[in-house]
This record gives sequence, C-alpha cells and structure tokens, in this order.
Amino acid sequence: MSMIETALLRMPQLGLGTWPMKGAECQAAVESAIAMGYRHIDTAEMYGNEAEVGAGIAASGVARDELFVTTKVWNDKLTKDGIAGAIAASLAKLKLDYVDLFHIHWPSATMDLDEALGGLETARRAGIAKAVGVCNFPPKLFRRAVEAGVTPIACLQVEHHVYLDQTPLKAIAREHNIAFTCYSPTGKNAVADDPVIRGIAQKHGSTPVQIALAWLLREDGVSAIPKAAGAMNQGANLGALSINLDAADVAAIDALPKKRRLVSPAFAPDWVNG
Repeated sequence: MSMIETALLRMPQLGLGTWPMKGAECQAAVESAIAMGYRHIDTAEMYGNEAEVGAGIAASGVARDELFVTTKVWNDKLTKDGIAGAIAASLAKLKLDYVDLFHIHWPSATMDLDEALGGLETARRAGIAKAVGVCNFPPKLFRRAVEAGVTPIACLQVEHHVYLDQTPLKAIAREHNIAFTCYSPTGKNAVADDPVIRGIAQKHGSTPVQIALAWLLREDGVSAIPKAAGAMNQGANLGALSINLDAADVAAIDALPKKRRLVSPAFAPDWVNG
C-alpha cells in the first residue's frame, strides 16, 4: 500500500470511508477491506458506526499497530471538556486505546478556535490520538488553525473530486507539509456517467471510478477514502493505485468544471471567505 509520510503521521494513501454504513453491513465491510489489504479506516462519532468499525477491526485479526484508524468529534462538542468526552466515548465504542488521527469534523460558528485546538492537543499529548487534524475548514480558517501554534495539524480532510477544485487548501497543506484527505472522491459516483472520464477509463482498461481516484492519488500527500461496502468495489478502488494517468488524461480532467460542491449543510462555513 502506498503511504503518505510526514513529520506528524504515516498514513496509507487509500482508505475505507464508512459513511453512511451502519450495523452488520459496516462491520462486514471493515472486515472485508482489511482482509483485502486496506489498513486505513475512517469513521466518526456522527456516523453512528464506531462500534461496528471496532468490531470489524477486532475480527480482522490484524495487529493494531498495522492499522491507521481515524475518527472525528462533532461540532457541538468543540470545548475542552466536550472534546475530552467525545474521544473517550469514541475509543470506548471502537474498543481501542488510541486512534491514529482525531479530527474536528466540522467547524462551528460559535467555537473558540484556540480552545477547540487545545482540546485536540490534550488528546494528542495524552497519546490517545497519535495525530490530530481538521475537516471542512475553508482556506482562511484552515490557515488560522495551522498558524495558531496550539497543536500541530497533521491532516486536512475535505470534499474533493474531479468536479470540485480545492487548490487553495492544497496549497496551504503543502506549504506546511500537512496530509490532505479527500472524501466523496468519486463525486458520489457521478463520474460513472461522465463521458470524459469514461473515455479515459476505456483507454486504460479501467473504470471511471478508478480514473477519478487515480487523478486524486497521483499527487504527493493526497489520500482518498471512498466508501465501498462490497469486496468487488473495495478491490476495484485498490486498483486505482496502479493506474498512471498521462499528461493528456490529467489535462482533460483538469478542464472539467470544478464548482460542484455536493456536501454543504446549513451549518457549513463560508467556503469562500471563511
């Protein structure tokens, strides 16, 4: 498995996203993925599946130190005590002593940024989060978080796919050697019907989803966490790691419109000015 390595973490480039899987389906997906070679599993308090993710990990028989597990605290708990309680609850559900990466899932308009980052730092110093990061932070807020100096931000996780440009965020991440994780990396499977992506897939003898993932994963420091419940799709996603897009492929995908945001709830930050 290709790895991302920085001063703050060592993370498999391709992971298993578990939203919105629940119950037995989620546990089975985690077991299947680990058996297939996945070592990066992404969950969150809000997903309501941490117990099933933990059960899948336990059933896999793979040593804990061979796995990279991420979870996240919801935006209603971004205080020192709230974050401490959230990670304790997540670890109890996962039945783990620590997570490899602990994120703020969404920023809150009412949060005290330094206090929220301080909560992450407390977890990091205690060793129950080996690294910490943030999700869904727009560029200005992300830079503030990074430059606040409260805790070392190891990773940014945001929506990113062939239809949504995230160049400003990637530039900040590269400037500070921060890993960049893409969720909804296939545009919620919209790429399956895209004629440009389909044409490139035909050229490579692959699928549109594999091409969309390959376009993301070709960049240093970028990881992706596609959701895949079944073994067939999990295996296909792993296949994206061996696809080498040429300059013409990349240019054609780069030319696609890049303003299609698929995840923007009412509580989302101001994506442009936030």
